Amino acid sequence: MSKDAMLGAIRRGLRRGPLPRDQVLGLQARLAAHPRHLIPGRSRVARPEQIALFIRNVEKEFGSVVRVPSPAAVPGAVADYLAAQNLPPSFAMAPHPELQALPWDERPLLQRREGKAVASDQVTVQHGFAGVAETGTLMLPGGPRRPTTLNLLAETEIVVLRASRIVGAYEEAFDLLRAELAEPAGGMLPRNVMLVTGPSRSADIESTLELGAHGPRRLHVVLIDDDDAARA
Repeated sequence: MSKDAMLGAIRRGLRRGPLPRDQVLGLQARLAAHPRHLIPGRSRVARPEQIALFIRNVEKEFGSVVRVPSPAAVPGAVADYLAAQNLPPSFAMAPHPELQALPWDERPLLQRREGKAVASDQVTVQHGFAGVAETGTLMLPGGPRRPTTLNLLAETEIVVLRASRIVGAYEEAFDLLRAELAEPAGGMLPRNVMLVTGPSRSADIESTLELGAHGPRRLHVVLIDDDDAARA
């Protein structure tokens, strides 16, 4: 059902006719303008402080972060993390060009499979679209290059993120999403956009925190230091 048909069905159910033209124009202008709500002041800081805030918030939410100087160092960081956690050196990886271009062959013990995750995968490696400093949140839009199953099925998820992709507030992350994914697709946003803040957890039973309740119990971010302003 199209959006117009759906809204028409709702209006009929409410016994309402079409909206007046001035209201339609006002709604269209509001949607096109992407107006801002109040943005917390904690994210309105210089780039080095934004990166540090992102890292602190990831760690506060039971995730972990390692910073590497360049993309070439990512395979080594992944291998070191898996060894430190006593995890197998095999993983399912997003078929994203930036991940495919990494020098995985320099770490021959690592075994990777590109594509969607399956229930038997213990580790996944995902490509991070953006990070939000104010809460330490990762924006992970679904799609062929970033399968959503990589965010859900394995007990350990590793996200490779560039420091230059960290923004202060959620609104700025959605600006990137619209500019880079929606506009080239004729205005259509990805069908699925996951906002991930730390590993999955729940305290529903006796108020006892349990990691991995609905997804990964470990979330590790490999942060590539590619932002000169963040190193100032």
